Amino acid sequence: MSRIRTLVVEDQPIARDRLVELLQSEPDVEVVGAAETGLDAVEAIRRLSPDLVFLDLQIPDLDGFGVISELGHAMPLTIFVTAYDEYALRAFDVHAFDYLLKPFGRERFQEALARARARLDEGREEQLARRLVSLVQDVGGPKPLPDRLMVKSGGRVVFLALEELDAVESEGNYVRLHVGTRVHLVRETMASIEARLGQDRFCRVHRGWIVNLDRVRELHVRTNGEHELVTHEGRSYRVGRAYRDAVQERLQLRV
Repeated sequence: MSRIRTLVVEDQPIARDRLVELLQSEPDVEVVGAAETGLDAVEAIRRLSPDLVFLDLQIPDLDGFGVISELGHAMPLTIFVTAYDEYALRAFDVHAFDYLLKPFGRERFQEALARARARLDEGREEQLARRLVSLVQDVGGPKPLPDRLMVKSGGRVVFLALEELDAVESEGNYVRLHVGTRVHLVRETMASIEARLGQDRFCRVHRGWIVNLDRVRELHVRTNGEHELVTHEGRSYRVGRAYRDAVQERLQLRV
């Protein structure tokens, strides 16, 4: 039988070490990593593809619900670790998700892990992921989009004002964030960064580009039918054929 690849997300060292110790005592569990912040958790889940995540809700950068919102249906089976309020705990019960209420002992941990084993054996990961997203909506409610973007770049956490972001360029499993003459290389997909930016100001103009429409000065239609956006700084972006109608509509709405 394959081992359960497990990630621990906990910012408190003592609590994190305790969880890792409990997991390592289980012969069918492999601890593939540990994360201390929400951004680290998102990156680790994408990179390691664990089967199971023990997720503390109150972590820096992004809280636990923010991690789930960021990953959406790609979020693995999750056991919440929390000292959360009664409302959140009732929501966990309604959606049938397990949680460890701090402080917890070995017996309660083993009960939660046993339920996780059973669910993994059932092989209903997609259904569980949809329920996770629904749980976040019930507990957290719709959250307004931020006015700045928090990203890890070059070993630092950088805060980028959205109004300063010119464009996003796809590069494999990474994206390049173009801010004036600066470029930040971030491990993230175009789909996830597009969701974080929203559609008020930013528009996907090509499979490999998202552009800040506030920066657009002109739309050129070439004799061969190609469309091209030109920014106030003079930079040009070719509009993909599949995106032309949507780009024109978005530009008209902003007139």
